[in-house]
Formats: sequence, C-alpha cells, structure tokens
Amino acid sequence: MSEPLHIGILAHSAEGATLSYRTVWQEGVRKMGAHEHPRITMSGGAMAPTLDLWERGDLTALRQIFYEDVERLAGAGADFFILPDNTAHIALEQPGPDFSIPGLHIAEVVAAQAEADGRRHIGVLGTNWTMDGPVYKGALARRSLERSIPATKDREIIHNAIFNELCLGDFRPETRAEFIRIIGDLKQTSCDAVALVCTEIPLLITDEVSPLPILDSTRLQAKSAVAVALGELPMPTWRGGAV
Repeated sequence: MSEPLHIGILAHSAEGATLSYRTVWQEGVRKMGAHEHPRITMSGGAMAPTLDLWERGDLTALRQIFYEDVERLAGAGADFFILPDNTAHIALEQPGPDFSIPGLHIAEVVAAQAEADGRRHIGVLGTNWTMDGPVYKGALARRSLERSIPATKDREIIHNAIFNELCLGDFRPETRAEFIRIIGDLKQTSCDAVALVCTEIPLLITDEVSPLPILDSTRLQAKSAVAVALGELPMPTWRGGAV
C-alpha cells in the first residue's frame, strides 16, 4: 500500500475519543516509524445535548446525529470510521440509511479478540445501556461466548461513575477500588476476562490492578483501525444497522 487509508474518528465522549486518537497515532509510530501515522480526522459535537435523548431512549434521533457526523468525516476524505463509544453503537445498529463510509464496529473487535485469546466467559463493564443492551449480547453470542454483568447496585455504581467522574476526566482512587471489587466479583462467577466497554474505563483500570485480564475496547478498536489503514486487516463493510 503506497499510502495508508484515512481514519475517521467519530467523537462522542471526550475522554474516550481523546484516548482513541492518541492510540491511533501511537500505533502508527510503532508500526510506521517516528512521527508517522495514518491520516486522522475527528468530528463530533458535545455530548450534553444527547443525554436527554439517551434517557428517553430516542435511538432514531441519536442515530441521525451520528449519521451527520459520519457524513462530515466522509466529506473530509476519511475512508472508514471508528466510534470510540460503546453505548453509541446501540444507536448505530438501529435501522436507517447506510453510512456513506463503512465503520469498524467496536463490539465486534472486542469479541473477536476475546475469541482469539481463547476466552469463554466475559464480564462486561460499561454504562447501564451497554451492560443491559443488545450490542455485546449479540457480538459475544455470535462467537458462542458467555456474558455476565454486575449486580444491579454495582451497575448503578459503574454508570454513575462514568457520567459524573470518568467522562469529566475525574479518576478517583476510591472509584478504582470499587471497580476492582466488582471485577473480583465477576471472577467469582467464572468469568475469565473483563471487557471494559465504556471507553473511559481503561483510564481507570489497567492490567496491573484488574483481578481479570482486560479487553480494552478503546485501544483494541484504535489499533485495529491502524491495521485496516495499513492493509493488515480487511476494510470493514458494516454501514450501520444490524451486524
């Protein structure tokens, strides 16, 4: 390949999108050499106006917002896009017009890595919408992988920490301790890995502190995007809707 493909990043939550951008260029340097990486364009509005839509479950309106941002990325010349926000994929999977460029589905990347690692039972940590929702149920089930989520009270702890702390760049030792406890509980239910499927959680929980091996959705998707850009992985074909 004479020139890497152009990666579009559809930003939704700021910390997750920033980590994704940083991982893309770091992976570019690792594979291409000092000061090298594929071309990156990022587009995304503030998350605040979407929060009421999430609370009301208006997935059609949310999909339209993301659709318009994909159009901006396509207009900037991106060949494909990534959306480093797991919950947002619930909206992307809704019926609607095809995106004009294909997307690299974050849950499919995570599930494929779990399968490649020989994992069989995955604990899932994310927002309430992601933990309870269809995206990871589907992605893991398509590979015959078991899935567990924390108890109700612990799901509330995680969800509230994501929006009141992590998405705002606030990473507290006491919150880290709670997440470690919750992951430990998942280990007791026979989980053999934990998927960190809010893109900010990997900034709080690392392999060094986790009781279980982690599947870091943010970095896995970003690294896969670089592999696609360099022709090491095939171009994605998903353009929204059912996977």
